[in-house]
Amino acid sequence: MSAADAAAAASGLSSFGLMERAGRAVAATALRHFPHAHRFIVLCGPGNNGGDGYVAARALAESGAKVAAYAFGAVEALKGDAAIAFAAFASSALPINAYTPHDGDVVVDCIFGAGLARPVPDDVADVMRCVANEGLPVVAVDLPSGVDGRTGQVLGESFKASLTVTFMARKPGHMLLPGRSLCGEIEVFDIGIPRRILEAGAGSVTVNGPHLWPQLDHALNPSSHKYTRGHLGVFSGGAFATGASRLSATAGLRSGAGLVTIAGSVAALEVDTTHLTAVMMKEIDRGEDLAHWLEDARIHAFVLGPAFGDLERARQYVAMLRERRLVLDADGITAFREKPQSLFELFADGEVRLVLTPHEGEFRRLFPDIAEDEKLSKIDKALAAAERSHAVLIYKGADTVIASPDGRAAVNDNAPPWLATAGSGDVLAGIIGAHLAQGMPAFEAAAAGVWRHGATAAKLGEGLTAEDLAAAVVPLAR
Repeated sequence: MSAADAAAAASGLSSFGLMERAGRAVAATALRHFPHAHRFIVLCGPGNNGGDGYVAARALAESGAKVAAYAFGAVEALKGDAAIAFAAFASSALPINAYTPHDGDVVVDCIFGAGLARPVPDDVADVMRCVANEGLPVVAVDLPSGVDGRTGQVLGESFKASLTVTFMARKPGHMLLPGRSLCGEIEVFDIGIPRRILEAGAGSVTVNGPHLWPQLDHALNPSSHKYTRGHLGVFSGGAFATGASRLSATAGLRSGAGLVTIAGSVAALEVDTTHLTAVMMKEIDRGEDLAHWLEDARIHAFVLGPAFGDLERARQYVAMLRERRLVLDADGITAFREKPQSLFELFADGEVRLVLTPHEGEFRRLFPDIAEDEKLSKIDKALAAAERSHAVLIYKGADTVIASPDGRAAVNDNAPPWLATAGSGDVLAGIIGAHLAQGMPAFEAAAAGVWRHGATAAKLGEGLTAEDLAAAVVPLAR
């Protein structure tokens, strides 16, 4: 966004004109959401975010609202557009540490915005704590001050906003935790930067959604049959751990795979057959059994890991599946915690055919050095891991990131909190497996799977179980 701002100014657009539109958007939003505020307190920083604040303060005063401005840093030191904005405000700004909260105040936070790269100073942190203690509503401009716009991490202290006003596009800090939980409602305003300039600086990171898989959902046609819709193989755990594979298999069928087969021991399959009808069963109890099964090229993709249990056998089976499309989840990931490089080497060549689905703990087992690098955002970590493993990474959590070895990444934002329930990850693995079996490229298969997973949970509502989720997978939106 910083690059887009600079490019817009270089193209001949008035940088102060952009600031004027931004500040007036903030004022209009504050008035719309808090029409009964007794007083608007505009806290202004020393940079352009503060300049937005002085424009907003002027617009609020012109509307007839009661306004008081407070500055972090000497206003005499303001430069460029921020200095012009302060001069146009034509009023004073008291030092920020002079602010005393009162009932009826609405705080407009224009101190730091998205570009903060160091912990907030003590006097600003004191104000943040006072505002929080009084329970005052906060309208944050660009991002709540204290939140790193690149990583979403809190740099010492931050405001918790009721509402965040940002410009042109959301930033990583709006999407990644904990920043996401501090922004409140987010409103994005177009302040006039041309789309071509914005896209030139946007890179390959986006919000997850159907725009990532256009024309890849393979709509059925009259000549379709079960094999053209893809055959998915799901490996079962032992006789007392079969539920996870059933969730994956059911989700795979519901997600469009023409055939789904559960592979496991006779004891496990005897349990599975009492619960499933449309899913086929295949006895696979040894490497030799799997080798024979793999002679059938019509099995297009596999899911291995959910409640699998036997880590040594998991490593053996993964090695045999190295030429196939594979979703590796749960125990399948844990099986390689001692020697993760041995997994990466199996899938190092050719098309990307491995999808890894680690949660935080599993990610640390496979990529300990990347996980511990505090300079990296979750997006950065996912991209580094995807490149190292030559796999698509689904770095799970409330702010799930999907990353590809080619540098693309998507942050998911449609998953409700009640999706955090036992077995939901097994369902996700089955959805992605079905997409792979139908021929979707690995990144798009993973992104679409995560999106469908969240959309299904949102449709079902609070209190869902993994069984509900697997049985109700929503259609794949285009």
